[in-house]
Amino acid sequence: MTGIRVIPPPDQRPAGGTTSPLRRQAAQGFNNVFVSLEWLAGGLITALAALVTLIVVCVVGALSFIGVGIPLIPSVLRMVRSVADRERQRLNRWGDQMVPPYDGPVPSHPVVALRQALDGASTRRDLAWLVCHSTLGLTVGLLGVLLPVIAIRDTLFPLWWTFLPEGMAGGSIGVPVNNWNSALSVSLMGLGWTALLFGLGTSLAWVQSWPGRSLLNPSCPHELSERVAGLITTRAAILRAHTAELRRIERSLHDGAQSRLVGVSILVGTALRALDNDPERARTHLEQAQSAAEVALTELRATARGILPPTLQQHGLAGTLATIVAECAVPCSLDTEGLVPCASSVEATAYFITAELLTNVTRHSHAHRASVRVTTEGGLVFIEVWDDGRGGADPERGTGLTGIGQRTAAHNGNLSVRSPRGGPTTIRVELPCGS
Repeated sequence: MTGIRVIPPPDQRPAGGTTSPLRRQAAQGFNNVFVSLEWLAGGLITALAALVTLIVVCVVGALSFIGVGIPLIPSVLRMVRSVADRERQRLNRWGDQMVPPYDGPVPSHPVVALRQALDGASTRRDLAWLVCHSTLGLTVGLLGVLLPVIAIRDTLFPLWWTFLPEGMAGGSIGVPVNNWNSALSVSLMGLGWTALLFGLGTSLAWVQSWPGRSLLNPSCPHELSERVAGLITTRAAILRAHTAELRRIERSLHDGAQSRLVGVSILVGTALRALDNDPERARTHLEQAQSAAEVALTELRATARGILPPTLQQHGLAGTLATIVAECAVPCSLDTEGLVPCASSVEATAYFITAELLTNVTRHSHAHRASVRVTTEGGLVFIEVWDDGRGGADPERGTGLTGIGQRTAAHNGNLSVRSPRGGPTTIRVELPCGS
């Protein structure tokens, strides 16, 4: 039984064991101090990041009044979200469970991004947290980090104060030291700082994290209702897009392959009735039935490709887009530099959106040239289709943009249209890459 320590029950322990509760309390106190210091140091880092971000927000906001800072609005909003998410991750490591309250990525169009920021409560709460954490959080973090340094300095002051030049010795709060009595008083002050650190360390950490818990956690009823409303809208968009896709497939089957197969059945029946009396006529009907069956098979293949193009698996999104760009009636260029593989549902959506946009260019724009650019950046797939047509594209008036908007909303993406009268037209779609 060597190596196994048998701990007697409390009533059988030796008298010296009565100090174990004090030891446990001391160990718990030291553990709380170290945990609080770690918490305060992490909060100090995010507070410095919040201060820098707040300065950037103020500078860009001032420059936006003269128009210079407007293009930087999406980048600034992404910066605000990034710093706020960093604080959420820090708080999550200490037991809080916070999820980002955003319904989708920040739009790249400055006006759309600004409108979304002004309408969304999450962005306003992020900005309020920036102000609180860059002031209160920074102050408390500095106090929490400097307090143990001051406590150690003053507690050990009698050991090294004699090495200081005359007139330079003093306590951390400016108490002059000229003799041993004053040096010992500084040491007692250091013990007081230590007691303060043991007593207030956890409270300081709680005060520092309070703005994050209050403002970054989407737990208030108003913000939760906004998120529920956003999810309901997204779900409705998904259902509408799904229903429209089913109707398209049903029309394709009913008007195409089904009609062809009915014709095949009629021709085969006619051939069977004429087989005994007029073999040549029966042969002719069978040849017509074979041709109709081949056409029906071709239409079935086209319908199947409309559900999910098989070339996506064989050649990837870039290869599939190259095929539809090459088949476009308007001379069109394709740029897929920087495109990386994404979730299959996202690639299929990107394919259908691009195909629909090129169809709109062919049917409605009267354009002479067009270009397609698809790339991946920051966890987003960017689709940009440009043409030099007559412009005037409006999602409110259909022209295929309504369906594209539904497909985009189903993936929590963004659609922006810039199409003045007379052209040119630039349509930009952002989709999360997914996993």
